[in-house]
Amino acid sequence: MKIMNEVLKKELKKGENSCEDLLKTIFLGKEFKNPIITSSGCFGFGLEYKDYFSPNELGGISMKGLTLEEKDGNYGTRISETPSGLLNCVGLENPGIKYFRDVILKELKKEKLNTVIIANINGKNMEEYIEIAKIANTISEIDMVELNISCPNVKDGGMAFGSNPEVAGAVTREVRKVLSKPLIVKLSPNVTNIVEIAKIVEENGADAVSLINTLLGMAIDIDKKKPILGNIMGGLSGPAVKPVALRMVYQVSKAIKIPVIGMGGINSPEDALEFLMAGASIVSVGSGIFPNPMLPIEIKKGLEDYCIKNKLKNISEIVGVAH
Repeated sequence: MKIMNEVLKKELKKGENSCEDLLKTIFLGKEFKNPIITSSGCFGFGLEYKDYFSPNELGGISMKGLTLEEKDGNYGTRISETPSGLLNCVGLENPGIKYFRDVILKELKKEKLNTVIIANINGKNMEEYIEIAKIANTISEIDMVELNISCPNVKDGGMAFGSNPEVAGAVTREVRKVLSKPLIVKLSPNVTNIVEIAKIVEENGADAVSLINTLLGMAIDIDKKKPILGNIMGGLSGPAVKPVALRMVYQVSKAIKIPVIGMGGINSPEDALEFLMAGASIVSVGSGIFPNPMLPIEIKKGLEDYCIKNKLKNISEIVGVAH
């Protein structure tokens, strides 16, 4: 069970700590101000929500998913609300990693973004995964790479890599060969045995895993008698998936030695605490930001209050305590 990083132990002083000390987290050798990041696709490139709060208040940002070339995404309806959830089939619309490098990063520098930057990369075949990883490796502003092998809302790639253990291991291994930055592999819940997938990507060079990506779902318009989403099926996120996500984080964190980023239906400080206790070292906030843009800040305050109330020196003391 991974409780507190030894580096962090040395930094924390005896006695009462500041709020910064309470939430400071060392993850993959990098200092995070707090264990809260935003999920890829839910926070843009870090500046879209700056009118609500500074992205620098977050531990990190998992950037909008990037592909090798510009991608238009899916046609037709892309979003559909469901009870306690959200279906999406955006289809990885993005300007491509070279545009991110040449244009978007300049905007981030102007805004003096001072938080951990995690690039989420995607490919439709092995060659694309390798090529985009090579480019990401040359971008100094990228602190870590999240390898998305689990996207359920695109017609090619994604699911084929994330749902097949051998293929998941192979793409992790090949990306690891060309990437010197910390490698996080994002896992799909749409598999028979997520623990098996986690172990395989760990064996093939992953430094951490993030889970869960969205569950595969659909909705039908009963008046039109047709599926609502243009892609027919899409990814389900939101409170509805939390029990499944929490169970998987618990199972995976007990089975592997590398750290886990937990996500899936986190909509309150209490939700975040559950994921940490289940074994996640860091929590990622996703679609809950849409109805409540201040959610990450509310979670941050809630974690601080919990530490003070329970006389914790650091939030990492509760990581995995439910095991």
